[in-house]
Amino acid sequence: MLASWYDAQGPAADVLHVGELPDPVPGPGEVRVRVTVSGVNPGDTKKRRGWLGSSMPFPRVIPHSDAAGVIDAVGTGVDVHRVGQRVWVHGAQSYRPFGTAAQYTVVPDRQAPPLPAHLSDELGASLGIPGITAHRTVFADGPVDGQLVLVHGVLGGVGSLAAQLAHWAGATVIATVRRTADLDRVDPAVAHAVALDTGDPAAAIRSYAPRGVDRIIEVALSDNADLDNAVAANNAVIAAYATRSDRTEIPFWPLLFNNVTLRLLGSDDFPAEAKRQAARDLTAAAVGALTVDVRDRYPLDQITKAHDHVDTGGVHGRILVTLPQ
Repeated sequence: MLASWYDAQGPAADVLHVGELPDPVPGPGEVRVRVTVSGVNPGDTKKRRGWLGSSMPFPRVIPHSDAAGVIDAVGTGVDVHRVGQRVWVHGAQSYRPFGTAAQYTVVPDRQAPPLPAHLSDELGASLGIPGITAHRTVFADGPVDGQLVLVHGVLGGVGSLAAQLAHWAGATVIATVRRTADLDRVDPAVAHAVALDTGDPAAAIRSYAPRGVDRIIEVALSDNADLDNAVAANNAVIAAYATRSDRTEIPFWPLLFNNVTLRLLGSDDFPAEAKRQAARDLTAAAVGALTVDVRDRYPLDQITKAHDHVDTGGVHGRILVTLPQ
């Protein structure tokens, strides 16, 4: 099969290779997926470059955890009727060496949920890490029906899906963007939009949530801790999946007296049942309730450009790699 891999960490141009590798064989309880589209996430490129001092977990890594494709072989214990089924893949390179930047990938059966026929491969390849993270931020502390949910960074991969999932589940959603110029990029049918460069973003948020918000989906806790404190209702939850400072300060006593829960979320280690429920809900919501913004598609032989695009940061929309069929 044609695949991309790295044998050492470093800049994409220095360590990523593209060439032929042996076709993988599914083991017991596994399926093999012929990949059509592979999703590139910041976590994939961070692993490749050794972010926060991480080391190579395996001698050779085929990157990327997310994909869409078709099951073409199954291992023992898996229903043979799955062969030929379109699927979306998540967690392919989570604690495993061989991800989805290849014509074939092998994953446990449960990590390849069906992709309904009328949904695109691009959407399927965009659901994994951002979708499951978004689902956990929204639902880890229970249903949101009737609640007020604030989603920061709504134009990002996780934020966009979190806002759509919260709306799908019956919440009133308030969403922030960095700049006033981006307000018209937020779907008013999904969320009330607030720009953080406005004079008083807390007042703008409170105009939609006078008593405060019940859930805050946080992409930059170091930047927004004081704002979150200003708009949180009593007993609110701040679900943070990212920050811009490794040692983030928070207004501890005001949050304490407001009985705020701070939940930190690392996607590789969500509980197994939470991942399964996320996969079920994402598949259901994708039928009419979810869209993704695809920024660029690169062929496999340009995977270095795809990784550099993600590493540059500040770019809205998904970056995808297409596999030759």
